[in-house]
Amino acid sequence: MATDKGVAVPPLWPVEARLAALLPDLLVFRKPRGSEHELATAQGVLLGVHVTGFTALMDRFSLSCKSEHDMDTLAHIFSYYISDIVEHVLCFGGDILNITGNVLLALWTVEQNQLSDIITLVAKCSLEIQEKFGIYHTREGQDLQLKIGLSAGRISQVIVGDEQRQYLLVTGRDVDGVQLAQRLAQANEIVLSWNCWKLCEQYMFEVEIMREDEAVKLRDMRIIDPFDFDEHFYKCLDNLPRYRTSAGKLFCPLLYPCPKFQRLIFHMAGDILFVFLLSDTLRTALELDPDSALEQTLRKHIMKNLLKKIDEGQPVEYISEFRTVTMVLVSLEFHKTAWMLHLCHLIQEAALYISTVIEKGGGQLSRIFMSETGCMFLCVFGLPGDKKPDECAHALESSFSIFSFCWENLTETKLVSISITSGPVFCGMVGAVARHEYTVIGPKVSLVARMITAYPGLVSCDEVTYLRSMLPAYDFKKLPEKMMKNISNPGKMYEYLGHRRCIMFGKRHLARVRNKNHSLLDREKELEAFRMAQQGSLHQKKGQAVLYEGEKGYGKSQLLAEINFLAQKEGHRVLPLKLKEADSKQCFYAIQTLMAIFFEIDMCPAYYRQERLHKQLHGMVEEPLHCLFNDLFFVKFPLSFKVSHMDDLTRQKKVKACFFQVLQKAMRETPLIFLIDEAQYMDAASWEFLGTLLSSVPIIMVMTLTPTFTLCGWAQHFLQSPQAIFVPISKLATTSLLRMACWELGVVSIPQELQIYLLRRCFGNPLYCEVLCQDLLSKNILLFHDLQKEEDEENSKWETLSANAMKSTMYSISPASSEDQELYVCTVKDDVNLDTVLLPPLLKEIAVNQLDQLSPGEQLLVKCAAVIGHSFHIDLLQHLLPGWGKNKLLQVLRALVDINVLRWCSKSQDLPAEPILMPSSIEIIEQTKEERKSDAGCPLRLQEELSLPQTEVLEFGVPLLQEAAWELWPKAQQTALHLECAWFLRDLACRCGSCHGGDFVPFHRFAICSTKSSSGTSRFCSYKDTGSILTQVITDKLQLPSPQEEEFLDQVNRKLAQTSPEKDMLTTKPCHCKEVLKLVLSPLTQHCLVIGENTCAFYYLLEAAAASLDLSDNYMAFLYLRKASSLLGQPSAFSFFKKHKVKISQFEEATFCCLRSEVCFNMGQITLAKKLARQALRLLKRNFPWTWFGVIFQTFLEKCWRSCSLSQPPDNRSENKKKLAILQQQVQCLSLLWQLYNLEATASSRRFAYLATLMQENSAKESASEAQVVSAYVALSQFSQNMGDKEKWLHCEQMAIQKNSLCWFSREGLLATAQLMQALAYTKLCLGHLDFSIRLGFQAREICRHLKKPALENLVLSVLFRSAFLKKKFDLCVHVLESQWALIAQGHDVLGLACFYSACLDLLLYGKGWLCRPFGECLHFIQHYEHSCILNSQSNVMLGVHSSLAMWFAQDSQWKLFEHHFSKARQLVKRTNASLFGSHGFVRFLECHVLMLQKMPEGVFAHTPSETSHQTLKYFKEFFSRCVTCPVYHQWVSELQASVMRYGKRESMSLTNIIRPFDTCLTRIWIEGEFLEENNSFEGNLQRFVRVADVKENKDEEEIQECIC
Repeated sequence: MATDKGVAVPPLWPVEARLAALLPDLLVFRKPRGSEHELATAQGVLLGVHVTGFTALMDRFSLSCKSEHDMDTLAHIFSYYISDIVEHVLCFGGDILNITGNVLLALWTVEQNQLSDIITLVAKCSLEIQEKFGIYHTREGQDLQLKIGLSAGRISQVIVGDEQRQYLLVTGRDVDGVQLAQRLAQANEIVLSWNCWKLCEQYMFEVEIMREDEAVKLRDMRIIDPFDFDEHFYKCLDNLPRYRTSAGKLFCPLLYPCPKFQRLIFHMAGDILFVFLLSDTLRTALELDPDSALEQTLRKHIMKNLLKKIDEGQPVEYISEFRTVTMVLVSLEFHKTAWMLHLCHLIQEAALYISTVIEKGGGQLSRIFMSETGCMFLCVFGLPGDKKPDECAHALESSFSIFSFCWENLTETKLVSISITSGPVFCGMVGAVARHEYTVIGPKVSLVARMITAYPGLVSCDEVTYLRSMLPAYDFKKLPEKMMKNISNPGKMYEYLGHRRCIMFGKRHLARVRNKNHSLLDREKELEAFRMAQQGSLHQKKGQAVLYEGEKGYGKSQLLAEINFLAQKEGHRVLPLKLKEADSKQCFYAIQTLMAIFFEIDMCPAYYRQERLHKQLHGMVEEPLHCLFNDLFFVKFPLSFKVSHMDDLTRQKKVKACFFQVLQKAMRETPLIFLIDEAQYMDAASWEFLGTLLSSVPIIMVMTLTPTFTLCGWAQHFLQSPQAIFVPISKLATTSLLRMACWELGVVSIPQELQIYLLRRCFGNPLYCEVLCQDLLSKNILLFHDLQKEEDEENSKWETLSANAMKSTMYSISPASSEDQELYVCTVKDDVNLDTVLLPPLLKEIAVNQLDQLSPGEQLLVKCAAVIGHSFHIDLLQHLLPGWGKNKLLQVLRALVDINVLRWCSKSQDLPAEPILMPSSIEIIEQTKEERKSDAGCPLRLQEELSLPQTEVLEFGVPLLQEAAWELWPKAQQTALHLECAWFLRDLACRCGSCHGGDFVPFHRFAICSTKSSSGTSRFCSYKDTGSILTQVITDKLQLPSPQEEEFLDQVNRKLAQTSPEKDMLTTKPCHCKEVLKLVLSPLTQHCLVIGENTCAFYYLLEAAAASLDLSDNYMAFLYLRKASSLLGQPSAFSFFKKHKVKISQFEEATFCCLRSEVCFNMGQITLAKKLARQALRLLKRNFPWTWFGVIFQTFLEKCWRSCSLSQPPDNRSENKKKLAILQQQVQCLSLLWQLYNLEATASSRRFAYLATLMQENSAKESASEAQVVSAYVALSQFSQNMGDKEKWLHCEQMAIQKNSLCWFSREGLLATAQLMQALAYTKLCLGHLDFSIRLGFQAREICRHLKKPALENLVLSVLFRSAFLKKKFDLCVHVLESQWALIAQGHDVLGLACFYSACLDLLLYGKGWLCRPFGECLHFIQHYEHSCILNSQSNVMLGVHSSLAMWFAQDSQWKLFEHHFSKARQLVKRTNASLFGSHGFVRFLECHVLMLQKMPEGVFAHTPSETSHQTLKYFKEFFSRCVTCPVYHQWVSELQASVMRYGKRESMSLTNIIRPFDTCLTRIWIEGEFLEENNSFEGNLQRFVRVADVKENKDEEEIQECIC
């Protein structure tokens, strides 16, 4: 059996050939007749092949939980198995009549005198089929075997149907004979019918008589001479005029070169091996000349939806789908005495009626085939293009109509049986290239056939159909369970009795029950409309109607449930009713049910109904008129004389008048409200009654409508009433939808990937959100974590970081204030890919219904776009659409955009337009696509690519459509399309053109590809360097003089102003790396995972993670790395056992560690980040010491390396790129390490941090990258400032300025410049040059915005705020904070938010009324996130936060809260350094000390010992010794210290001066009741304090006073 071939029609086939491939030669070469329904006869030989074990195999699959995967496997097995048999039959000249279920029927049409020869040929064909394909072993343990039956004689053929649709029937005694032979045969046996046995040359066969006059079993053929059969075969060719002789020509491969053929069949004839050439031209029917008349004839025999796809030019492999359908099998058994001609007329009559009824219900009559006892009609609802919302109900109603018609109108009918099943099936092509058929395969297909024999004479259905139909239960009758062959668990069965008149009115009911735990979301406007109607009805004494219209799932029923609760709570009487589609067919049904509810007889027993109704009517309706309600409420009041003389119209009017009278009287006692859900199903008579009632009775009516339905005239009249209020219901806002998801899952927050999963699938639809959340819970793919128990724990393993990553993001709903309530967050399991999680059946049905409303061309486009992803580029889409030109593509796209199926992305997200060369190739693609072979001896071959035109990007605008369309593809075709996408996108998987290309992990491809290896071992075989800084021309190092800061800023301004498009494209083009990540890298990882190329997937996951970190999206980087971890598998506890599931290079493993270290650092997992960074350095052959002795020795070596390297010439331009990649990763790891150790204030950590900066500087110099050198000097400068080393700090800054002059020709250089300018702004702020710091900050921010570096921009804004704040430019402070909020709010950056709220607190304390965020919001954030690992690792920031909060509570004399935050600040102060945030926090802490000493009442602290002035002065001394490099605060701290000293002498100080320090610092200081005016400017004073900061710690009080003066 072949496993490398599928049904794939060549793209150049004309329409006639595609039609002929779907039909037998019997139809293609059929001569026109006077009457299509004329019975024609011919002589021929029939071959029937029955695949046994297939039903049992389907049963095994049906018992598993992976129905979609199993269905794909099932279809794959059968399709490829049957294709070999079809080709073998075609090779022997057979004509495939049909492939029905697991039975193939073939015919050889010849003259009567040639039957014996053809029987011999067919017998030989059967023996070879059994020999080659008789047993097929499946992995599931169920073998497939063949039973073959042969028959010969007269074959009758007739065509039934009308001018639109026709069906070929082959019937007769010998057709029954082949079916009997199949039934008598056992597995791997061949049985001949008795007539076939009589007509054959019996001496040639070895047989066994099975039953006299019935059948014989064929054992073998008696061929004495090996050449006899070859001669016999050539003889038979003369009797088969339509056999393609060229295809049957015998080739000798020893003498002639063998052409390319799809399948070889070998026959041994002596010593010569003969080969039959099989190709897609096996049939002459596929090479007929164009004939419009023939085409029109053939089109009648093919289903309409399939014809549309053929006319659209869709390839055969694009037609097959997996979808849920409803099948109806109609079996007609005729009396044996009926004449053949008469039976044909009966079948014709039945076919016409069945086809008409089925098509009205949205189905199609798929095929008609004869059985031993009669005729069967297979009808299918829900085929591609035919999906309807209520297909099960339509199938049942159509079946009952067919059942009644056949019994009543078809004479000679012995038995009518109909079975209906519903479930997932494969709908598509089965067979070979030259001959295939469109069919359905699945367990439900076997079940529907078994039900016919199990429940004869009934309209039976399975439980799924019963439940999905939503028809009343009284229309069904449960059937007894019966055993069915090869079906272990058929489930419950029901008989459908037809839609009878309702023997009972409906009951009070609403679709949804109000949720007591959660209120409605985003429905305030809708509820306000109801309250307005209440007020209008109360004050105006007129009826009011509120009609809510919204799409399915928008929460209309939930809204009614809330209104029901509110109305009953206010004392209103509510009559609720939910209607169904079937109710619209019953006249006056809605009012009948509402009044039954009003009279309270809907719930009472039938025997008590009349008595109850009599009591209700007593006093309101005259006694003689009670009998008017007999038919309406199923009671039996005596018929009165008055009523007996009324005609029907008068009675109806009187009933309505009675209802008006009753309702008017009831309204005087209690307000009445009608709640009608799904009002579009209300009948016209009820609409008319309600319209009259609305204008005459002050009643309130609340209804819901679905907009897709067309309302009747009375309904339109009702809507136009001035008393009717029409309220459209909109979808939920994003925040509300996520809050709802948290409620459904029982958590306070959900991870970002789950948010994306829900938002893309829900589009604001609450029903979809609810169903998806329930589906996630049922599939057990979420993990739940206790928020309190794990809050402050730091993980030591990467595999357990999911919960901490989740806690690093903002909560979707606020945690409850109750301390004893357990709070949870959820994460997605590591081995789960949410992109491939299948939709719940309910939602998939909804989406497929929407898809089938589109035209075939639009459906194909949507299905191909679904493979690409939620967002897709037009060029890639066109690549997947064979034969589509640009004009056709744009035309279909415009049509889909017009109906909102697709939408243009709001922001232009173009793929890079520069010529980018293929950075990688996928090994599996190289093996699959023969036309794209790389040169074996050139692994780094350069290959030019055409420019990608700048076109738009689209995304799906309808929920669920992308996911449902993707699931429709068969697995093999799905993989092929993902492969095409991977081929297309791999050319673009690099940085954008503005960044001059290259990898996001620098030189990634070169590091994993050895230039000595062949292309067979290299996944990445083509690359072009487009100007990355690491490969630019290394110019001679200019010995420039050290410019001052003003000159440097002017130089930056001049260069930015002089940049032109011709001179440097970098500074004029915006960066598109974010779009590359979204549209290339992220989809590419998904494509590689689907096609199973995990090694390439790992490569692109690392690239995507690096890109995410480059774009400051730490959480998405974590997700990509988590996927990469799942590819590698669980690590072993022992290093020597470590073996990854995916083979990766040592460099990739090091990069993986480095990226994880950076992610952990951003998540506050400091210990794990250090461990991973060290591990990465070890893999990169750059070990980092563990002990203090190792640090000392390594520091000595690094200094020696630096002194020795000065005499070495600069590295050559042609330096090995693999070495550059390693150096880049070393620099990154070392940069991480010094930042990690810098967070700790211990002496040991400082040594480690200093060593890391030295190693970073040396590695940067070794890489010959000036940008890296500048970044290294900036890092060393920042470290020196934090450690209080002023001389080293300023020296490194000057060195960075000198080196920066060489970095203006690349994006890396521009980024290094931005980092340097940020560092300079930071320095000038620390030194007190505030105006200059602001200028530098704004310039740095502009570069950051151009480079799209939000993290660096956020840091710049923090410096800008401090400078503006100290200058008292509070309006600028607010502007900076708003810009900062726009950066960090969407990214859920907890650390950024902490810095933001810290600044807001400063503005609240000292901003003179300026406000950015209220104090409650700031406090709320801190309370919820103060235990986060991220904030726990940032002592500098949190010191300022807690000190500011303590100051705020001290203002309000809330000393308990002051104590809480002050004690936390006191714990943090020892862990801070001399950085700007550390110094700022220390200042706030000292202010708290002063305030506590002078204003706090004694004995307030319950847990914290009180501080004395002497203890406080120690903190001042510590500040001056530590924060030498931050003199901007020295003046104010000196003033605070002086006040503490005076407090020791019982001198007082005003509270106003403490809580408004910068009023005292910048204008006047209130000490001892006197004003001391400032004599010098603030900046001048600060310049003096730069010198004062160098004095020793033991300054006495007089020296400090002198400094102040």
